Order: sequence, then C-alpha cells, then structure tokens
Amino acid sequence: MRVLTKTSELANFCQQARQHPFVTVDTEFIRERTYFAKLCLVQLAFTGEDNNNTALVDPLSDVLSLEPFYELLSDESVVKVFHAARQDIEIFFSEAQIIPKPLFDTQIAAMVCGYGDQVGYETLVRDIAKFDLNKSSRISDWSQRPLTNSQKCYAIADVTHLRVIYEHLKAETEARARAHWLEGELELLLSTDTYRIEPREIWKRIKSRNRSPRFLAILRELAAFRELYAQQNNIPRSWVLRDEVLVLLANRQPKTANEIRKTRLFSTKIGHAKLFAGVLEAISKGQALSESELPKSNDKSSIVNTNTAASDLLKVLLKTRSKEFGVAAKLIASSAEIEALAAGERSLPVLSGWRREIYGKDALRLCEGKLALSVRQNLDEVEVVDRETMLLRDASL
Repeated sequence: MRVLTKTSELANFCQQARQHPFVTVDTEFIRERTYFAKLCLVQLAFTGEDNNNTALVDPLSDVLSLEPFYELLSDESVVKVFHAARQDIEIFFSEAQIIPKPLFDTQIAAMVCGYGDQVGYETLVRDIAKFDLNKSSRISDWSQRPLTNSQKCYAIADVTHLRVIYEHLKAETEARARAHWLEGELELLLSTDTYRIEPREIWKRIKSRNRSPRFLAILRELAAFRELYAQQNNIPRSWVLRDEVLVLLANRQPKTANEIRKTRLFSTKIGHAKLFAGVLEAISKGQALSESELPKSNDKSSIVNTNTAASDLLKVLLKTRSKEFGVAAKLIASSAEIEALAAGERSLPVLSGWRREIYGKDALRLCEGKLALSVRQNLDEVEVVDRETMLLRDASL
C-alpha cells in the first residue's frame, strides 16, 4: 500500500480522487498529553479495487503539506465519507478552518437505518461488508516512525471497507425515504459552532450541586482561565485543574497561593506561580461582578424528577416506535429530552420534523392522556391505542 510522504504525491492522489463521486476518509491521532490533537496519519480511498485507489498520508513528513488534501475536502463535487466524523472534523477545523462538504457519516446513517445506537465500524464491516477486521493495532502510538505493516493494514482497512458500507447505507436511506432524516442529523457536524470552544461557556459542562449565581460566576471565570491556560500551553485541561478542584475552589474562594495548595484534591503537574496567579485573578473577577452580571442556573433536575411515571411511559413508547420504524431510539430522543418532555417542556427537537411524525405527536397525546399503552396477549409487545378506543373496547368485554 502507498504511503504518501511528499506534497507532489498527495496532490496527484487528490487529483485522481476528485474525478470520483466520493472519497472515504479516516485519521489516526494522539491527544493524551496535549490539548489539541496531533494528526499522525490520514487514510484515503476512492472507488475501485486496486492499490492505486487507496493511500496513507503521512502528516509528520517534513516534505509534505496537507494543502492538496484540504482542497479535496473543500471540493463540493466530491462526497466525503467518514465513520463517526466529529473528531476528524474537529482536527481539520482546528488546523485549517475547514469542514468537509458534502458529508456522509456512516455511523449516523446506520442509526437512521436501525443498526442501533452509535454502532461501531467493526460491526458494520462484519454485517455489511462481510469481513472480520483485525483490530490488534487499535491501540498504537501513531506518532512513531516507521509504521509497522500491522499498523498500515489496520489503518487502510478503515477506509477500504467504508466504500462498501457507504454505498449500502446510501442506497438504504434513499430506498426507505430517509435521506432527509440523515441530512438533518448532519447539520450539527457541518456547523462551525460545533467545533468552536468558548472558554466562558465551559462551566456549563461542570457538574455541581451548588447552583447559586455567585458560585456559578466564580466557576465560570475559573473554567475560562483553565481553558485558555490549557490551550496556550497545549496540555490537557485536566492537567491544569480537574473539574472537582474547580468546584472546590469556587466554593472556598481562597485568597492566597498557599490556600490554593491546601485545597482538598488539589494536584497539578504545573503548580507554578503563573497558575496560582491566574486562579486568584479568576476568583477575584467572579467576586467583583454585579448582581446583573451573574450567570443563571440552567439546572432543571428538580423539575424533571417530579414526573418519573410519565417519563417511564414515554420511554416505553420510544422503544416501541424505535422498533416499529427501525431507527435507533437514541437518534429519536435522548433521555434528557424524554425527562424534559415529561416535565412539560415543549421546545424540544423531538417535537419537530421527522421525529414528531414517528414519535413526538404520539408522545404529546400520551402526556395529555389521549393515548394508552397496553401489553399484547403474547406479552412480548406493547400496543399503542387511542384511550377512548381502549375504554370502549374494555366496556364491551
């Protein structure tokens, strides 16, 4: 198999790929010790059977520029096919501000076609391409050179079988009139907002029981400082300060570096003066904000937990509709959406578009008491019936 190490070689391959309707793409990267992923390998393939239609691209080569590859990703006459594309696209957006269009994600397409929640590539290769993958090189140091033959075979298999999977799932989504479902799901992957990290929004991902506005203001400043520090030093955010430490610091609000060191659970690989100064400054910023500048809690757990019975019924209906339409339940509605729906929220994705048609409208009727669930005689299936119809049927017995 070809390993492209020169820009000219990559340019020639990409020019060939642009003569075809689609190209399959995958990457290998490492990020255990860095904030930003380090791209170590790009795998490409287009239609055909011989080795000229596949290539491994070495981004670590000193004489290779990825510019021809990024031009291919930007060519809207060629469909770019990935499996679970989000992390790959995050790398391309971070390095070149590029989001591949048009895009086809076989993991999402498989969910649309009923293969289950977040189905793995290995499963699709086995079920669709009828091939058992050798995954012995799954955990490898992809930054080491030269690559072993085992690594090369593992890497190229991630795009060769993807061609068969793409053609199968594309045909299936079209045959089942679900291509527009897939397009709707891809909107998130194609949005630049998905890959932009706003340091002052990171606090919303951190779990804490304390929801007071002042605490949240300090937590927001601490989380923003940590994010910027991690980016500037290209180290994992957990190496700076772990989430639970941020929560403790926001609660205790230390005034000196020595008080920070005494914080329970505090442990950092970079415990120097600049870090402590940044933490103290962030706490001070949060303390100085006026009442009108304080963030509001988005926590709705106290509301959601008040209607577990309705939530349970909605989950049964979801499972029933998922089985009936052959689409992954998680793709129709998340657990959080179900709980919010049970609590009375109505501005939810599940109540619009194709989700409303196959589930949302009946979910509303269930919440309103207009729909009933019953167990069929064989005790193996749930029947969804109009409540008035059920009452009339029961009255006639």
